[in-house]
Amino acid sequence: MIRFYYNAAPNPMKVALLLEELGLPYEPVPVDTRRGQQFAPDFLKINPNAKVPALVDGEAVIFDSNAILLYLADAQGRFVPPVSDAAGRGRMLSWLMFVASGIGPFSGQAVHFRNVAPEPKEYALNRYDYEAHRHWQLLEDRLAAHRYMLGDTYGIVDMAVWGWARLLPIVLGGEQHWARYPGVRRLLDEVNARPAAQRVEKLRAAHAFKTENDEESRRFMFPQNERLKGGA
Repeated sequence: MIRFYYNAAPNPMKVALLLEELGLPYEPVPVDTRRGQQFAPDFLKINPNAKVPALVDGEAVIFDSNAILLYLADAQGRFVPPVSDAAGRGRMLSWLMFVASGIGPFSGQAVHFRNVAPEPKEYALNRYDYEAHRHWQLLEDRLAAHRYMLGDTYGIVDMAVWGWARLLPIVLGGEQHWARYPGVRRLLDEVNARPAAQRVEKLRAAHAFKTENDEESRRFMFPQNERLKGGA
């Protein structure tokens, strides 16, 4: 059986959505990153980068959420254009990698500098807030012209977008920003109504991950700050 290492963050949740859409049996294995469980030796053997999600399927070991989406969809021949469809495949990979290299990183950094980083942070927050909006606007433009990211067919790119769209107000700083991204909100609402997404919500609520941003959490989530203490 597939073992799925996860927490409730956007990247693991989009993999959970695909697993549920595919109806594949899997064992969910919670990894509490605020308690440092991602640095456990057994987990580092699965993902040496010490991040979730990760997935073990027999002898196949895959980490990075977008790699897992592609692996599962290809293995089942669903929610992704076949390799024989070069044009469709290229379009899918372009948008999937756009989420991987743009939406995720810039949204994550916007959250960090808005909510966690110490002052002074005006320059950094301005940069990442600007870039987050720029990337989300590209998705909005796409969804203004198409029902789904690849046209009329629901697939893994939509699942990747859904993972982050759930947190768009946290990324951008308030519910008022939905008015700027109605196409993204439409996609979010449509996916949320799917039975698979409702099962993901049950999974998300099934384990009580640590939420406190205390000293222990900061040490595990932001290990780079330890260098500042010793001047190294």
